Amino acid sequence: MKDEKNNKNKKGKKDSKKSKKIFNYFDSLVTFAGYSCQASELLHSILTNYNPEQVEEQMKEMHEIEHAADIAKHDMMKYLVKEFITPIDREDISNLAQEIDNVTDTIEDVLMLMYMYGIQTVRPEALEFTETIVSCCHALKKAMSDFHNYKKSAAVIENIINVNNMEEDGDRIYTRTVRNLYLTSTDPVEIMSWTKLFDCLEKCCDSCENVADAMESIIMKNS
Repeated sequence: MKDEKNNKNKKGKKDSKKSKKIFNYFDSLVTFAGYSCQASELLHSILTNYNPEQVEEQMKEMHEIEHAADIAKHDMMKYLVKEFITPIDREDISNLAQEIDNVTDTIEDVLMLMYMYGIQTVRPEALEFTETIVSCCHALKKAMSDFHNYKKSAAVIENIINVNNMEEDGDRIYTRTVRNLYLTSTDPVEIMSWTKLFDCLEKCCDSCENVADAMESIIMKNS
């Protein structure tokens, strides 16, 4: 009887270990980057086919992406605060998740500004920005997809470098477009609103670089 009871206890412990869900933080980070890609693609599509009458409704679509990203991040944090052992430092996981979330938030901010300022037409330079932001987000997702294997994968560093290069492209676009705005526009409201919008678009590129820099820092720390 005693042996039978011990066997049942051992079996129960094994079953409880099997039933315990193992949370994959790297997969979650890829998911977060995917939301940034969705947001950037939506913004580019809206600006390419811009209709000021549709912006309010499109903001709801954008917010759904941002809200889904927030929920996914909160779900991950529930596991992170209880986890005893994590694949990399819990502070690094938390920081990286927040940096990716900042990308999605900043992309949403662009659309919110367009709505608040009542933008009626899109300046063509803005599309250069959104194309760059889309490319940055996809490079981040590619880097994040291989991040679980960061000690061996050359693709992680390659895509981090790609993001850094594209952020520099964003800086050049920003300098040129702001100069062109002040040279070609005489409308003070247009100058004010598009200065703010170009600032926000440039901040999207900076946010992508912040994610890349955080990844690079983690790699250096753990190598």
